[in-house]
Amino acid sequence: MDAHGQVVALRDATGMFFESARTAFPGAEDAAWARAAALDPGSVGPGGAWRLDFRCFAVARPGGRWVLVDAGVGPANGPAAGWAPVPGRLPAALAEAGIAPGDVETVVLTHLHEDHAGWTSGPDGEPFFPGARYVVQRLEVESLDPADPVRDWAVTPLRAAGRLHEVDGEHRLAPGLTLLPTPGHTPGHQSLWVEQGGGVRDVLVTGDVLVHAVQLADPSVPYSHERDRATARSVREALLVRAVERGAVLTTAHLTRPFMEPDGQDPRGSA
Repeated sequence: MDAHGQVVALRDATGMFFESARTAFPGAEDAAWARAAALDPGSVGPGGAWRLDFRCFAVARPGGRWVLVDAGVGPANGPAAGWAPVPGRLPAALAEAGIAPGDVETVVLTHLHEDHAGWTSGPDGEPFFPGARYVVQRLEVESLDPADPVRDWAVTPLRAAGRLHEVDGEHRLAPGLTLLPTPGHTPGHQSLWVEQGGGVRDVLVTGDVLVHAVQLADPSVPYSHERDRATARSVREALLVRAVERGAVLTTAHLTRPFMEPDGQDPRGSA
């Protein structure tokens, strides 16, 4: 289990993005890029390429049950196959953590991009987590383009199976687990606040509120694939302030370091 106890980082894949970092994050100043390289040196690829991880997180629940946040890039025939490094290795990562697919009681989808919904189904098209409910913001489903491949891959079959649970706004998922609406990257993006208790620091599972360390170095920096850049910026800034005020640790889906302080430092004290 991860050093944070209740929250386990599960890397599904690593690869190079199809745009350079400076194209994907327009307007960032040189000082922000220098700080980003120091905060997350693993993201710096050759010739300005952006190397990123595709990561999910598992949150322990009583009785050996788990909540999984996001479902990675998925199998080779999944909807992310056109641009992400499929197949992902989430099944192996779960096994290494001692988590069976049947142990997952809930899958929180922060949003419905292909690289976050891939393992909602396995290579055979059947739900990969057979007993789980899949929780997503209703606005996210309503905003999904009818032609988006995630609709046929995840939304339609999960709804038909009675497994898709659509919520509105802030939602208490379970004791100590609160879904927070964090729109901007997509209209119905959500993050998960994990209250660990027992003197252990809370954890904020950010999804794609921030996708590169340059947005920790300068939270005003936009991402070229944010649906609403102004909203994404205000949400990112407010969420980082909240994390600082409450002493929470951040998890990141795409940085090559899974746990970060809101100021970018490593919460475990390493460089």
